[in-house]
Amino acid sequence: MPTGAVGIIGRVLPPRVDVLVVVEPAAVPPVLAARARRVVRVPAVQTSASLVGELRGIIPGVVGVVGEVAGTGPSLALRIAEEVRRAGSPTILFTDERVDAPAGVAVHPLGDPGPPMDAAGSVLDLVGDTPLVRLDRVGRDLPCHLLAKLEQLNPGGSVKDRPARAMLDAAEAAGLLSAGGTVVEPTSGNTGVGLAMVAAIRGYRCVFTVPDKVAEEKRQLLRAYGAEVVVCPTTVPPEHPDSYYSVAARLTAETPGAFQPNQYVNPANPDAHAATTGPEIWRQTAGRITHFVAGVGTGGTISGVGRYLKSQNPAVEVVGADPEGSIYSGGGGRPYLVEGIGEDFWPATYDPAVVDRVVPVSDRDSFLTARRVTREEGIFVGGSTGTAVWAALEVGRALGPDDVVVVLVPDSGRGYLSKLYDDGWMADHGFVRAHGATAEAVLAAKESAKRGSLPPLVHVHPDESVRTAIAILDEYGVSQVPVVKAEPPLALAEVVGSVTDRLLLERTLGRPQAFDEPVGSVMDPPLVTVGLGETAEYVAEKLQASPAVLVLDGGHPVGILTRSDLLSYFERT
Repeated sequence: MPTGAVGIIGRVLPPRVDVLVVVEPAAVPPVLAARARRVVRVPAVQTSASLVGELRGIIPGVVGVVGEVAGTGPSLALRIAEEVRRAGSPTILFTDERVDAPAGVAVHPLGDPGPPMDAAGSVLDLVGDTPLVRLDRVGRDLPCHLLAKLEQLNPGGSVKDRPARAMLDAAEAAGLLSAGGTVVEPTSGNTGVGLAMVAAIRGYRCVFTVPDKVAEEKRQLLRAYGAEVVVCPTTVPPEHPDSYYSVAARLTAETPGAFQPNQYVNPANPDAHAATTGPEIWRQTAGRITHFVAGVGTGGTISGVGRYLKSQNPAVEVVGADPEGSIYSGGGGRPYLVEGIGEDFWPATYDPAVVDRVVPVSDRDSFLTARRVTREEGIFVGGSTGTAVWAALEVGRALGPDDVVVVLVPDSGRGYLSKLYDDGWMADHGFVRAHGATAEAVLAAKESAKRGSLPPLVHVHPDESVRTAIAILDEYGVSQVPVVKAEPPLALAEVVGSVTDRLLLERTLGRPQAFDEPVGSVMDPPLVTVGLGETAEYVAEKLQASPAVLVLDGGHPVGILTRSDLLSYFERT
């Protein structure tokens, strides 16, 4: 192209470039950045010669240049474009100004000169502005309005898209995360998906640590975005080196260029909800909201939304929905089956001054309510939504016709198909009941026959001695007991093994010192489990391959059944 010509390539999509040089503070349309293999940002004070040297090291093909070209002084963008072209690289100058392009430099519009199209620049532009929907079927018996904020309609499928984008935006602005960096985060799944979505667009590597109770679908979803997933035990305390918090911290320290958003302490987490979710709810309800209900995990959602709503109307009541066993509702942090909410420590992102009350909700009520919402409202939701909706129903019963309750739906049921939407899993954990003779009936008959002489769940602890375990077997006349690390009522995750008289005989025969060894060093894996509501025939099937089965009621171990117990039941009935 001759010197002095205005070379406009045309009203077409920007061409692909190998390296896009952005002379700050120029803004770059997302479509242009997306079509560049690499983006190099240049301070306005940098010399063109030094940049050309850097570009030679990269060995680019086509180079694009964006920057101020119409100022009063000499244009660094024009100078760079000329030097890059002289160095032998095909060069395109992106600008909407009419400019005398250097010799051999093509010019292309910076923006799209055609009629505007209704298309987002990237999927990140679709985060937020989720709708409200009435829950008139589930809430048919309530005297108040019950509305759901459908956060599963965010592009990553959950409310966590909002803080994920905000935390990475803040990290980039602070210089904590740069091109080629790695995002490391402990997550139960949804925050990881949000971070992975942002990282996929911006070119970051992701490593996520997850607790082992997280459904396999969630792990596969994270991997689908290209993330690496490290599975860690649920039953260890947060400070344990194997906890998913500790493993994430270690991986961050060991990985060059790594950044941990740390949603549990990052102020961008609640701030994202104060800036977006809260204002949306206020606008959508025309300021009529009286109660806001949400599950509490990191505390970012409820704290941020609650802060904004109370700034508009201090009388708005903010209600937390919490799994039984979690600390927010007074538990000690003992395990539960609902995923994504509840904690065993106090995150810095949770502001207790914003939350007016916390409602504890059992796993059973959470799962059954989630299934009800899906089947009655046609809204496919996860277990933590069941927790929040159950709490909202509890709150709503005491309200009046002018009250407006908004419950936040954090995600969909897509990550729970193998759990709460699997009838077999629900039955195995004692959440649903079969008709006719069930494990519950057999267990009741066993307890009746023993006339209270046998505790519902005879057990030992892993730190007790083998000698103690043998004494317990002898005292209660049983041949096997579970090994547990807490006292009843137990969560399934607190059952760590089992011992039988046969096993203890094998371990101690010819080894008298073994009597004083801890049970945890000799125990077998935990017993096979069955749900309280499963059929006696199903129990018999499980007993074909196991000396006993552990019976669960709503995910909690409540008793043991053996072949002898089953035979006695059938003989009496």
